Amino acid sequence: MDVIELFKYMISCKSETPDDGGLLDFIEKYLSDFTAVRVDVEDVKNLFISKKFGDGEHLCFAGHVDVVPAGTGWESNPYEAVEKDGFIYGRGTQDMKSGVAAFVQAAKEVNSFNGTLSLLLTSDEEGEGINGTVKALEYLKKHDLLPDAVVVAEPTCEDRFGDAIKVGRRGSINGYITLKGKQGHAAYPEKAINPIHNIAQILGDMAGVDLDNGDEFFSPSKFVVTDIRSGMQVTNVTPSHLDMMFNVRNTTLTTQKEVTEFVAKNFEGLEYTLRLTQGSYPFRTNTDTKLVKNIDKAIEKVTGLKPKHSTAGGTSDARFIAPLGIDVVEFGVKNDAIHSINERTTRKEVQDLYEVFKTLIDMWK
Repeated sequence: MDVIELFKYMISCKSETPDDGGLLDFIEKYLSDFTAVRVDVEDVKNLFISKKFGDGEHLCFAGHVDVVPAGTGWESNPYEAVEKDGFIYGRGTQDMKSGVAAFVQAAKEVNSFNGTLSLLLTSDEEGEGINGTVKALEYLKKHDLLPDAVVVAEPTCEDRFGDAIKVGRRGSINGYITLKGKQGHAAYPEKAINPIHNIAQILGDMAGVDLDNGDEFFSPSKFVVTDIRSGMQVTNVTPSHLDMMFNVRNTTLTTQKEVTEFVAKNFEGLEYTLRLTQGSYPFRTNTDTKLVKNIDKAIEKVTGLKPKHSTAGGTSDARFIAPLGIDVVEFGVKNDAIHSINERTTRKEVQDLYEVFKTLIDMWK
């Protein structure tokens, strides 16, 4: 197989989270001269496959084979790689079977390397993520197999292939507020405490407000209101409470402490409860590291573009890797059709991504 044939085969394997569509077994056989370790947990499949060529550093490529459900309205079968006008259509073409195909094929063709080369794959990135990469990393840490550097092949490019890599990600703080009131008759508002009226007085000072100024890598942490619910769906009763949810994609400049203080300042004098959860924490890989410098050079060699260093977007499994002290970046094809109907990428992007990974492996000294 070449990289395009491999990519098309992967698209044909229906692997909606947490099903791997048989891909991890296939990859294990495809890379038969690598040593494979399975870290399956419940219905989640995880594969770590490695080969030691020398005593140098350990470079790992990571990704997921699972995809989100296809949905309806496709112009072609989402689980058949349909090629048309230079595009290849199918669920997972961008997110992220293109990346997986590119690094699997690049690894298969390696004859020499100054160190250990490995792949880390899961079927639980698009789901809860609790039994996926995080469990595989726990195994690797326990057995002293953690890599020195990791490339996660998530789709990162914006307008042109090669224009952006992720050198970090914002965190994600979820907030749940219950604002208490006093239920009463709408005709006697003076006898009630209406939480809807109270929130209306302060919402303009909270919704969409930046909690910090960001920096050269991170855009500001913004307080984003995502849901407000109250009332009994009648016109003559004021509600007893109001529930509000929000999300803050936080930089390294804002923590739960600052979020708590921001809410307290705006809700001063009101009776409320606040609960915060955090599924991921912000991180940034130093741009002077060997990993960032080398992938920059590889991208520029293949595409002629010098990629910008970005932290935009949602979360990825890189959030589990960085806290272990491992240098990690993300690079893949354009991300303009991820999770959408008629998801597609170009044949050239997949081919060029494979070339970038081959170049990175060749220059890793």
